[in-house]
Amino acid sequence: MDLTFLGTGGSVPTTKRNTVSIALRPGPEVLLFDCGEGTQRQLMASSVSFMRISQIFISHHHGDHFLGLPGLIQSMNFYGRLVPLEIFGPEGTADLVNKMLGLGVFDRQYEVTGHDLRPGDKVGGDGHHVEAFRAAHTVPSLGYIYQEHDRPGRFDREKALALGVKEGPDFSRLVNGETVRTEAAAVTPDMVLGPSRKGMRFVYSGDTAPCPEIFEACQGADVLVHEATVTSDLELKAREFGHSTAKDAATLARNAGVGTLYLVHISGRYEDAGPLLTEAIGIFPRTIIPNDLDSFILRSDK
Repeated sequence: MDLTFLGTGGSVPTTKRNTVSIALRPGPEVLLFDCGEGTQRQLMASSVSFMRISQIFISHHHGDHFLGLPGLIQSMNFYGRLVPLEIFGPEGTADLVNKMLGLGVFDRQYEVTGHDLRPGDKVGGDGHHVEAFRAAHTVPSLGYIYQEHDRPGRFDREKALALGVKEGPDFSRLVNGETVRTEAAAVTPDMVLGPSRKGMRFVYSGDTAPCPEIFEACQGADVLVHEATVTSDLELKAREFGHSTAKDAATLARNAGVGTLYLVHISGRYEDAGPLLTEAIGIFPRTIIPNDLDSFILRSDK
């Protein structure tokens, strides 16, 4: 699974940081979280194929989080997309998507559907689900939890050989939950697999001030992508506009037992994000401030 930061900036794009958009690739498909203006160009400059995007999750309806959708939808059409695209977000998203589909004149060849989500709603996928939770912003806003389904326990090769299982396809069958017959007896997966392992938990905050809902969502998360618009000397300004500081995000990550913290939505006032990073790692050392187009391989240690 890999994570690509298409845009990491705040409300207005700068020469260094585009508005927020994050691509998660759990396999062949791509899940997109937010789609600020210019996202389609960022996708073209990245290793992520926008034709593989199956679902887009919008956190809220401020322009820097959704204005990239009309261009992206039309570019997908231009490149011959035929498979459906689903767009999810807070109340009003279905209506917003319908209005966007009427912008301009083009003959769309594929289905685009908008869906309204409420906190607690889950969207199923191949081996995972995405759950919405309430964020504390100045407009209705959602954060998202990507939860991978539990994975099989670790395969004990020596035990399998001792039970008479021949190395090769039968090993794969056992890992996939099938029973294998040897010359002596039937071997079931539970005989050669350890306890099941918890799937990857990835949390995206969207725009939010600190709130109980995000703390609950982040419990034990392997990865947290959290907004950190400013440093803590501007905390009052952050709260006025429903945002968090680097200190807020790092404190949350530490208290919720997060694996790795990535900070995004960096205000354009920071030519250099060093002050934000310094503030965060003093509280939570496993903090990264990615640049646009940075990609990371995600692994769970569980």
